[in-house]
Amino acid sequence: MQKFSDYVLVKETIYTILWSLSPFGEAKVGIPYGIANDLNPFFVFVIALGANILVFPMMLFFLNYINSSLLRWRFYKKAAIWVARRAKTGSGDKITKYGFWGLMFFVSIPLPGTGVYAGTIATYIFKIERKKAFWANVLGITVSSIIVWVTTYLTVQGVA
Repeated sequence: MQKFSDYVLVKETIYTILWSLSPFGEAKVGIPYGIANDLNPFFVFVIALGANILVFPMMLFFLNYINSSLLRWRFYKKAAIWVARRAKTGSGDKITKYGFWGLMFFVSIPLPGTGVYAGTIATYIFKIERKKAFWANVLGITVSSIIVWVTTYLTVQGVA
């Protein structure tokens, strides 16, 4: 018979992955969630980072194949144009000017609106080479995840 604690472990692992995939949190929320719910901190880092990296190809697929179909709907098109304008006026000039490093730095900042979703949208809007953009996003996500993981881990340990 399976123990209740095994069920909780699986449930919290799934929630950590889902938060890390979510545009409302990414690994910036997945990592603290997993650690706060007593999952192994090193395991949390690996699964949250892995899930967050998966966002890039999923978002590119969406932008390349599904986005164009949805643009027929007025409310979607209006929202997409708003996001595109915001991306271009926000950090667009720096990403365009500094290329790979600008995109990596932008994604690495552990603040809302600067993760892999924004990095993928920037890749799409500014037509950045996919392979370079993937690695810029991976490095940015890794830096951001390390910052969040260390901060959360030290806080839970009572150091920070």
